[in-house]
Amino acid sequence: MSEADSRTALLVLDVFNTFQFPGGDELFQQAQEAIGKIRLLRERFHAREAPVIFVNDNFDRWQDSFDELVDYVAGSGAPGRTMVEALCPHGSDLKLLKPRHSAFFETALPSLLDHFDVRRIVVTGLAGDSCVLCTVLDAHVRGITPIVPADTTASQTIERTTRALAHLRETFGTETPLSERVDPH
Repeated sequence: MSEADSRTALLVLDVFNTFQFPGGDELFQQAQEAIGKIRLLRERFHAREAPVIFVNDNFDRWQDSFDELVDYVAGSGAPGRTMVEALCPHGSDLKLLKPRHSAFFETALPSLLDHFDVRRIVVTGLAGDSCVLCTVLDAHVRGITPIVPADTTASQTIERTTRALAHLRETFGTETPLSERVDPH
């Protein structure tokens, strides 16, 4: 199958977070601008019936399902509740928990992408210089084309996000357009 015949999926990484860690307040503040852009991009993917996949850290809550984790985050305080209210998955959205930084590491994501004939992923979420970066690198290694809309990711500082996006562009040729320029075909 050629890339032209394959589908594009939207990945939303680690948006459900308690932000209760050193630097969490800063990450939450930086994430505020990305929330609305992620939501609009998700609506465009829904309109095209393209896969939307939430992949979230399990926070060592190994017994929890994805929905139980979202409930836990919503009850953790204002930052977590804000993220859940803004980006809670819809019924058609797919949901995976991950134990580490990359959405590919020890998850069903590779099988899920194969099932939907996905060869291109749009990676959004938190943090740009950690989980987004690791996921994009793993996609690249697997021959999956990653795109990271610059306005849909955040790190603890703007500088950290800027450096991560520059690294992805310079080293791997990753496109980092504004989200309004992303085609969910």
